[in-house]
Amino acid sequence: MILDSTKNWQLYAAVNPLFGKVFDYLNSVDLNTLEEGKHVVDGDNIFLMINNRDLKKPEDAALEVHNKYIDIQIVIAGEETFGYKDRAECTSPRSEFNTEKDILFYDDNPTTYFTLHEGQMAVFFPEDGHAPMIGNGKIKKCIVKVLA
Repeated sequence: MILDSTKNWQLYAAVNPLFGKVFDYLNSVDLNTLEEGKHVVDGDNIFLMINNRDLKKPEDAALEVHNKYIDIQIVIAGEETFGYKDRAECTSPRSEFNTEKDILFYDDNPTTYFTLHEGQMAVFFPEDGHAPMIGNGKIKKCIVKVLA
């Protein structure tokens, strides 16, 4: 997992072969002006979703993991709390892994929580269990999906 300001995202371009392309794209657009929904950057390799949603209570936010994609979650407006737990420590899956949606939910409790503010990002790798969308009110965010 990586937590940082979006001002520093170029520091992470070498982490994944597609990150350079992701950050070049993000530098070329104003996330505030993108319409809600899916935006394709590079076919199935890189796409993003702009969401404007209600936040939820910690007990209503399940830990999730992905196999195929890395999540780069960016707060555009508001603040969002996340729960975190190392995937290797998650022991209570809710069901089987959904390969079509690239997601598995767990009933485990996070081991830690952190809050992102406008202009901050979290990068979640397949090893990272994360419970997003925690807080009060609404959040406008960007979720970039990058082929792992």
